[in-house]
Formats: sequence, structure tokens, C-alpha cells
Amino acid sequence: MRIILATRQKRANHASNQFTGYKAYLLSVLERAMNPTDLANADMLTLPSAHGATETVERLKSLLAQKRIQVFADIDHAAGAQKAGLALRPTRVLIFGNPQAGTPLLQSQQTIGLDLPLRVLVWEDEPGKVWLTYHRPGFLAKRHGVLDRDEAVEALDAGLAALVRAAASP
Repeated sequence: MRIILATRQKRANHASNQFTGYKAYLLSVLERAMNPTDLANADMLTLPSAHGATETVERLKSLLAQKRIQVFADIDHAAGAQKAGLALRPTRVLIFGNPQAGTPLLQSQQTIGLDLPLRVLVWEDEPGKVWLTYHRPGFLAKRHGVLDRDEAVEALDAGLAALVRAAASP
């Protein structure tokens, strides 16, 4: 009888721990959803950078070059704003890609060409904290109905996440 009770208690504890972890996850999702200044959601990820905006962009460019991923554009919105006589905190978009990685998705559904090549936004918030924001390739594939390239999409998701984390890390 003691063995059965002990086993039931272990199962109950395990279930409780799983529920607690799930509960914590749900609370974090709700906190993000309820905080309009937090841009993280299912399709767009935002990570903090340990560096200034210029250094973060340069780190990302360097990582892309190491991986032989072409940078097609570096759009400096703050510079454009300044030319128009407007103020804007550092805000830059890098547009980059590799035809070997993106073409299979285009072969499946050409409309994904609206969202390829990939892009990452590097921006500074009002207190001066720098962030990197990007759309998950998995979300882009789903939005465009790319349903037959799971391996390619997963590789792009993992690769982009790794690049952004590396650029943002100390």
C-alpha cells in the first residue's frame, strides 16, 4: 500500500511541476500580450543586444559574411529621417539572404518573395537599450502557404535565431 501511495505522490508531484512550468509559461505570454511596449509575439521575435546599435549591426554583418550570406541592403532609417529634418533614434534594417536557402521556399510559393530576403531590424528604444527584431521564417512560410518545405523552413528558423543571438550576445 505504501508503494502505491508513494508512486501516486510522485506522479502527482510530477504533474504539479509540469503544471507549474506551463503556468509560468502562460503567465509570461500574458505579460507580453498585456504590455504594448513588448514587441515579442508568435511571428516576430525581439532580443536585447549587449551592444550599441552600430556595433550590433556590424557584428551581424560580420557574422553574415562569415557564413557567406549576402547583405543586399543596410537601410538606415535614422539617417533618412535626419535628411528630412526629423529626429529618429538609431533604426536600421539589414536585408540579407542566400539563394540556396530561400529559393526552395520561392519554388513552393512565389509570394514569399515579398518577405525574402530575410531582414533584421536593429533599433534603440527611448531609454537607449538596443534591440534586434525579426520575423520568424516559419511564420513567413505559413503566411504564404509554404507547406512542403519543412526542413528548409526549420533550417532558416534555427539559422536566423542563432545569428541574431550571436550578434546580440556580449
